[in-house]
Amino acid sequence: MPDAIDATDPLAVAVVVIIVFLSMCAALVLVTIAQRRPRASVLSVAAGLVLLSLLVVAVLPYNIPVLLGAILAVLGVALAILGGNPFTRWVLVAADGRTTEGPRGGILVELAADHDETRQEEILRGGTTIGFLERASVALGILAGFPAVIAVVVALKGVGRFSELATPAARERFIVGTMASLLWSSAVAAAVWLAIW
Repeated sequence: MPDAIDATDPLAVAVVVIIVFLSMCAALVLVTIAQRRPRASVLSVAAGLVLLSLLVVAVLPYNIPVLLGAILAVLGVALAILGGNPFTRWVLVAADGRTTEGPRGGILVELAADHDETRQEEILRGGTTIGFLERASVALGILAGFPAVIAVVVALKGVGRFSELATPAARERFIVGTMASLLWSSAVAAAVWLAIW
C-alpha cells in the first residue's frame, strides 16, 4: 500500500501555492483584458484557471501558510470582484444577445408610446456598481466563514430592484446576471477558502 500524502511536505505545499497563485494571476490578467469587450475565448480560459485552482485545492490536502494565504486572499478577492463583470456581461449576451446596455450600467428596453411609436428607457441602472459591491460582499463573506451572506445579498437586491422588475427583459437580466455574478465570485472565493483553511 502506498504511503499517505504528507500534508506538511514543504516542496508539495510550494507547488500547490505556485499553481494556485499563477492560475489566479493569469485569470486576473485575462479578465482585466476582457473588461471592455468580453470574449468567450478569453473568459473561458479565465474560468478554466479558476476551476483548476478550485480542483487543486479541493483534491490536494495542503494548507497554504498564513502569509501566503493572505496574499492569495487579496488576489482572490480582486479576481472575484473584477472578473465577475466581464463574466456576467458575457453570460448575459449569451443568454440574450439582443439586450443593449445603457450608458448608466443598465439595459435599454423598448416601451410602447403613443401612436404606435416606441421609445427606449434604461432600467436596472447602476447594475455594474451593484455587481462590484455584490461580488465583494460574497467573496469577503465566504472568506470570513459566513457563506450565508449570499442569501443576504440576494434578498437586498430583490427588495431594492422589485419595482424595476415589471418587464420580462428586466426579470431575465436580473436573474441571469445575479446568478452569473454569484457563481463567479463564489467559485473564486471557494478556491481561496479551501487553500487557506
